[in-house]
Amino acid sequence: VDFLRSLFSRTLGLGSGEKVLDELTLDGVARYILSGKCKNIICMVGAGISTSAGIPDFRSPGTGLYANLQKYSLPYPEAIFQIDYFKKHPEPFFALAKELYPGQFKPTICHYFIRMLKDKGLLRRCYSQNIDTLERVAGLEEDDLVEAHGTFYTSHCVSFLCRKEYNLDWMKGERIFSDEVPKCEKCSSLVKPGEIRFLSTHLLYLTFPLAQDFPRCDLLIIMGTSLQVQPFASLVNKVSKNTPRLLINMEKTGQSDALMGMLGFGGGMDFDSEKAYRDVAYISTCDEGCMALAEFLGWKAELEDLVKREHALIDSKDKQDKAKLANQTVKAEEKTATETGNSDKLE
Repeated sequence: VDFLRSLFSRTLGLGSGEKVLDELTLDGVARYILSGKCKNIICMVGAGISTSAGIPDFRSPGTGLYANLQKYSLPYPEAIFQIDYFKKHPEPFFALAKELYPGQFKPTICHYFIRMLKDKGLLRRCYSQNIDTLERVAGLEEDDLVEAHGTFYTSHCVSFLCRKEYNLDWMKGERIFSDEVPKCEKCSSLVKPGEIRFLSTHLLYLTFPLAQDFPRCDLLIIMGTSLQVQPFASLVNKVSKNTPRLLINMEKTGQSDALMGMLGFGGGMDFDSEKAYRDVAYISTCDEGCMALAEFLGWKAELEDLVKREHALIDSKDKQDKAKLANQTVKAEEKTATETGNSDKLE
C-alpha cells in the first residue's frame, strides 16, 4: 500500500497538503478569512442557494424539479437539458422555464453573502449551476460569474446559420408564459432561452476561467449542490492541496472515493477521517450557514442591512413596473375603444 500510495502521489499529484486552518470549523474558516491571507475566494453553488427564494431544487424527493418532470413523459430527467431532445421536443423545457423564469424571485441571504465577498474584494469568481440569474440580481456582474449551466440573461436562435440573439426583455412577458414556443423573428427556428448550457456540451467552455481561477484560489466555498453533475462536481479537486474547502449544505457530499480513501489520497472531500486537514462541513440551509459565517466574521448586521435594503429596492421597482404595465393596458384599451368608436361612425 505504501508503494502504491507513493506511486499514485507522484503520478497524479495526489496526497496531503499543509494545514492552513487552525481549526476545522466554521469559526476556523472565519478566522482564516479575517487573517488577511485569504484574498481569492471561489464559490461553487447549486440549486440549494435558491430554494428559500421559492425555487425548487432538482433532487429533493417529491418536490424537486426532476421529480416534477414526470408529467412531461421524458425518456429520462436529464433529457430536458439535452440539445438534441430540445430541438425535437422544446415544450417540456419551456414549461420548466416558466417555473424558473427571472423576475419572479428575490435573491437569498446566501446570494447577498456572495455579493459581500465581492464588495470586500475577496471574491475571485462564483461558479454557479443555476439558471435563475439571482446572482446577477444580487449584484454580481458578468466578470464575477461562470454560469456553468447557462442563464436566461440572453437568448439566441438555435439555427447554426442564423444565431440571432435576443435580450431578456424580448423573452419576457407573453413569449415565455404563453403556450407557444418562441420562434426566431428572422428565420422562424427555435429560440433557446438564454445561453442555457445543455449537458451534451460537457461544459468545455469552463477551461479558460478554470485555468486561471482555481490555481489561485485560497478558499473554496461550496453551497447548495449535491456535487453529482460532472464535470462541475470535479472542480472541487482543481484547487491547490493546501486550499481549505468549506461545504455549506443540508448533507455532506463530494466525499472521497472509497478506493482513493483506502490508499490515503482522498480524491474528494474529507471531513471526518484522521487525515482530514482542510475540509469543513457545516450542515444547515445555505442561508443559515452564510448568516452563521457572517456572524463569526462580524458582518451579520451588515448582511442583514444589505438584504433588507436590496429587497426593498426590488419591491419598489416591481411596484413601478406593475403600475407602468397597468397604465399601458389602460391606454391600449382606450385606443381600442376610440378606434372602435370611429369605425362605428364611419359605418
